Amino acid sequence: MSILDADDGGDLAGALAALQSDEEGELSLHDGSRVAVIGGGPAGSLFSYFLLQMAENVGLEIEINIFEPRHFTHRGAAGCNHCGGVVSESLVQTLAAEGVNLPPKVVQRGIECYALNQDVGTVEIATPLNEKRIAAVYRGNGPRQSEPLEFIGFDRYVQDLAEQKGARIVRKLVSGLQRLGGGIRVLCPDGSGGDFDLAVVATGVNSHFLEGVDGLEIGYSGPETRKAFLCEFPLGRKEIENRLGAALQIFLLDMPGLKFAGLIPKGDLATMCVIGENIDEQLIEAFLEAPEVKRCFPDGSVPPHICHCFPRVNTRSAVKPFADRIVMIGDTGTTRLYKDGIGGAYRTAKAAARTVMFSGISEDDFRQHYWPTCEKIESDNNIGRFLFAVTRQVQKWRFLRRAVLNMTAAEQRRATGPRRMSSVLWDVFTGSAPYKEVLLNTFHPAYVATLTWHIMLSLVIGVFSFGSRGQR
Repeated sequence: MSILDADDGGDLAGALAALQSDEEGELSLHDGSRVAVIGGGPAGSLFSYFLLQMAENVGLEIEINIFEPRHFTHRGAAGCNHCGGVVSESLVQTLAAEGVNLPPKVVQRGIECYALNQDVGTVEIATPLNEKRIAAVYRGNGPRQSEPLEFIGFDRYVQDLAEQKGARIVRKLVSGLQRLGGGIRVLCPDGSGGDFDLAVVATGVNSHFLEGVDGLEIGYSGPETRKAFLCEFPLGRKEIENRLGAALQIFLLDMPGLKFAGLIPKGDLATMCVIGENIDEQLIEAFLEAPEVKRCFPDGSVPPHICHCFPRVNTRSAVKPFADRIVMIGDTGTTRLYKDGIGGAYRTAKAAARTVMFSGISEDDFRQHYWPTCEKIESDNNIGRFLFAVTRQVQKWRFLRRAVLNMTAAEQRRATGPRRMSSVLWDVFTGSAPYKEVLLNTFHPAYVATLTWHIMLSLVIGVFSFGSRGQR
């Protein structure tokens, strides 16, 4: 490289720094460097926001192009990003500390409690300590056939923040990447694109783009995924207020393949999210026919939905989501198991941005400074897999379902005192805390003793109930 190769917007010092870096065999950004971000959802937009903020703090001038064909202002599939749209209070506070304050027009509804629905009964769980609230948001502008929303989707909001920081939004689809001797070429179907110093892949796991990444021969293997189900019910604001209020409905039912499901109130609509191992039309039909589900709707009947999809969700981290001048973030790399996808996008986006700005853009830089964040998330996910395996056993055995329900109900009736089961359930189903913290809370002697008591009581009740039926 010669100094004359520097971008016109760069200065002599930046060019000399880049020259010295290249001579030493190091890869890093310099004045005039160009960064391509493939995907303008939360991960891509937050990465761009953080990197531009860090560059401003150190006086580095860089160019960021976010390639995202969707505006996130259209209704239906054109603006959808395949997400239930729940943001925990802890993440809201974390984002606020970063300067990302969610305005009222982004939050569809504040969730103040959730109702745990089982065949043995329903219990409403208030926000633990009145501090772990959650918010319901849309990722686009609502489902098809719905009225245009007066709100703005979360994805468009963070995309606008990145643009305000200086990112350039390119409304084009990227068809592939090509490795060059000193950079990465972005390829678009219309022949446009360009050459960049760094490519950040934030497309998510529902994009066909990842299939082409394997052709780069960088050792990347995409994350394991499973199919989920999302749909929207047009209940109307008044009916939602009467039937659901500010409560998130959680369903813990004994159905093969079903892990859990939630019904999320959002303005005039309610979003149903179903997650499991083998989600198909038969399972969804059986689930929607369950009495525990039907009683959440007017007249005990599930109405037709106006929009639905079967998106894939990340269930295990990708293998080696980085190489020289390339890094995968968000669920393209890793995210929290079944929960808090926006939180996973935030964590990986910031870790990648810090690595790029303060360490470099080589494979070794990402391995040393970005990958530990991914490993930490995946390690916590392993604990989450154990917790969901335990939850599955609760789903299978009626006496365990009754014990959990009774312990939770007893806690909710108390005006004071710890609500240990309530907090565990809240954190498992809302993603407000790491799975490790949830597991540690279940080891508390008082939690173990109280749950054991309720299990024994449930078994006794079950024996007497069986005996009574036998006598009749």
